[in-house]
Amino acid sequence: MSTRYIDLKTEIPGPKSRAVLARIERATPRAVSVWTPAVVDEAHGSLLKDIDGNTFIDLTGGFGVLNVGHRHEHVIEALRHQLDRFLHTDFSAIPYESYVRLAERLNARYPGGGPATSVFFNSGAEAVENAVKIARLYTGRKGILAFEGAFHGRTLMAMTLTSKTHPYKAGMGPYAPEVYRVPFPDSYRCEIGWNNPRHVCGDRCYARIKNALLVQVAAEDLAAVIVEPVQGEGGFIVPPSTFLPWLRDFTSRHNILLIVDEVQTGFGRTGKFFATEHFGIRPDLLTFAKSVADGIPLSGVMGRPDVMDAPGDSQLGGTFVGNPLGTTAGNAVLDVFESEDLLGMAVLQGEFLMERLHSMAAKSPYVGHVRGLGAMVAIELVMDRASKEPAPDLTDRVLHRLMAHGVLMLKTGVYGNVIRFLAPLNTPLDVLSEACDHLEVCLLEGP
Repeated sequence: MSTRYIDLKTEIPGPKSRAVLARIERATPRAVSVWTPAVVDEAHGSLLKDIDGNTFIDLTGGFGVLNVGHRHEHVIEALRHQLDRFLHTDFSAIPYESYVRLAERLNARYPGGGPATSVFFNSGAEAVENAVKIARLYTGRKGILAFEGAFHGRTLMAMTLTSKTHPYKAGMGPYAPEVYRVPFPDSYRCEIGWNNPRHVCGDRCYARIKNALLVQVAAEDLAAVIVEPVQGEGGFIVPPSTFLPWLRDFTSRHNILLIVDEVQTGFGRTGKFFATEHFGIRPDLLTFAKSVADGIPLSGVMGRPDVMDAPGDSQLGGTFVGNPLGTTAGNAVLDVFESEDLLGMAVLQGEFLMERLHSMAAKSPYVGHVRGLGAMVAIELVMDRASKEPAPDLTDRVLHRLMAHGVLMLKTGVYGNVIRFLAPLNTPLDVLSEACDHLEVCLLEGP
């Protein structure tokens, strides 16, 4: 098996990493758990070296933050230049041009075209919280409709909108009021049947959504529906192509705003700059974060100018929101998208991975489903293909075997049984091939 990129010099974890991991246990609460038992020393592109000198292929992408890769040269150079100028003023106290320029450039990419404005925050959860504020102020309504399997963050409103109980919600109530939930179309786990050619699964979800206005919340009390175009933490669930157009029509007919959460799907992950573009709709509001600034904390809300102007003077903001390092990095990331064909690379990466993963599925009875959109690709592991019994323990074992082989990956999904790919979009295919070689070996070891 080729190990052109992986270079392991010690067992995993190595002695230096073990020492730091022991310090983590003493210095931090158990809630700050770490997945990878190796302490990073340096990283570039899709390769990461730990403090013991081991080189890994990193397909975690910092949980989807590194679409342009670890330490892209252009981003680093832009940050160095900004460090020599100033670090902070608070944009609302003393403005700076990088904030405005980033807003202008993102507005020009708004899905569906037409005018848009943007405001920046620190995290995806903050973006979601503020999108809800804007929707409520614009409509004068309170209700928010979200989906089963959704993940929108860990602050109060975002955590309420999030669907998975453990580890995100258990014991943390009471939650924010006026949040309602409906099913998300999942063709693999739909009770009616897998890949029904007539989209019966989707049709049933649409009926449940319409019924929610009869049994959960009146349309005139609903401010917005919030949806991920592809569910991330829910398991990389790709809905039917008809779903978002149907939802756009449904919300428009009832004068309900549509908020699209592109925190994980945005910035090229699915082969379009925003995943919403695959579905040909224009949302009212859109949230983004993660890969906008290549690791510098930054997030934002974009939307129709009339909706975005609903909050009054100083109703949106925060001390560090839209910080100069973040907006500088954000502009540099857009430069990279304009100078490198990252969207084309995402499409190629997705095609390569789907082919390799379907090949693995043909060899392993534990691969229940292969799915994805662009480079947002995953496999769902099950104990039995007929019953689709989730295999979370097997998923953990496969991922830990991979770590020992020198490949870093993450799980996702409501059942914790989905292995996801979040490689930088500019990851060379031979790097992905080496990682897939090791994944196949670890899968074929079985339970």
